[in-house]
Amino acid sequence: MTLAATGTVWWKKLHWQILIAMAIGIAAGLWGGESFADRVEWIGQLFMKLLRMVIVPLVFTSIVAGVASVGSGRAVGRLFSKTLGYYVLTSLLAIANGLILVNIFRPGERTDVTSAIQADVPDLRTPSSPVDIIMDIVPANVFEAAAGSQMLAIIFFSILLGLSIVGLPEQPRDTLRNFFESAFQAMMKLTTWVIMTAPVGVFGLIATLVGRTGFETFGALGLYMFVLALGLAIHLFVTLPGVLFFLGRINPIIHFRNMIEPLVTAFSTASSGATLPVTMQTVETKVGVSSRVSSFTLPMGATVNMDGTALYECLGAIFIAQALGVSLGFTDQLVVVFTALLASIGAAAIPSAGLVVIFIVLEAVGLTGAGPAFIVGAMLAIDRPLDMFRTAVNVYSDSCGAAVIARSEGEENVDTQVVT
Repeated sequence: MTLAATGTVWWKKLHWQILIAMAIGIAAGLWGGESFADRVEWIGQLFMKLLRMVIVPLVFTSIVAGVASVGSGRAVGRLFSKTLGYYVLTSLLAIANGLILVNIFRPGERTDVTSAIQADVPDLRTPSSPVDIIMDIVPANVFEAAAGSQMLAIIFFSILLGLSIVGLPEQPRDTLRNFFESAFQAMMKLTTWVIMTAPVGVFGLIATLVGRTGFETFGALGLYMFVLALGLAIHLFVTLPGVLFFLGRINPIIHFRNMIEPLVTAFSTASSGATLPVTMQTVETKVGVSSRVSSFTLPMGATVNMDGTALYECLGAIFIAQALGVSLGFTDQLVVVFTALLASIGAAAIPSAGLVVIFIVLEAVGLTGAGPAFIVGAMLAIDRPLDMFRTAVNVYSDSCGAAVIARSEGEENVDTQVVT
């Protein structure tokens, strides 16, 4: 079952329904203001809860079924190395993009941060070092990790369980493999039902956002917003299509058109984790990637592959330094690049997590205290549309990775046509 309704009428396609819901939400938020936002907020929250409800069982069953079907540990190792290599490559390309733009435009030197609205930074736990990231991978209690949506731990356990199934004798191996494959198909069916409620949920999310913030808070940081949006657009429309073409010999236009529904869902929810069910469904049914590859690469990508976040971490940290009049030399900027890569891996797949994780990058180059905290608060006030954009970039990079890796594994039916 595809995500778009059957038929040729344009408004029956889910991505058009979501876009229409976004437009109506913007109009309703502007008209109704904060009082209207308070009345419809529960709609968006309910939709996000429905998406999060299916994430853990979907990821768990998909990875176990995928690894069990891959075969030997050597095959899993090959798939893992390709996936990790792609994620590091595209994240570094995104960071380089942000580094070049922030040094060309130097938005921090031309921004009046004192006139921007300061907002409180949410209290969100993030890894403080690479060691913390490694420790978070191994769960002390897998059920506690599932209850807390600790995705790295869930992915790690799922891979080990899948490998253990591969090592069993034939009868129990086939029994467990069929069980997890059936459970995965059941979760995909449930996911389809949840996804069909997206237009209503998106209306609630957008109406709440616009009703409470409006557009008046964006003026003071306009150049910063432009430079960041430009960097994300270049990565989305130039860098990733280039990766698709040169590494996978895939037509970027076909892939983009097949990925419209996850992109608009990612943009409206600002959460790559919440968008994961839509991404997995689309990559399999429209892009044409096998469940063996998609179930391995996409959950990992939604957790550790954050191209848009990596670009933001680098650009945002140097923007803050410029705004404070601090000159970062070549070595300092290399530290920013390396730390931004690690920080993007540790960022939670939830709205505005990247803005909180930026403190890791700032501390790496000695930018601490009230000044940087104030600017981060001002950036938070206008972060939501930027977060929506970089989430779409994150999700698109994951889908490109799945397509490229599927082609490298010999799959021929990847993005051969636009599926409606």
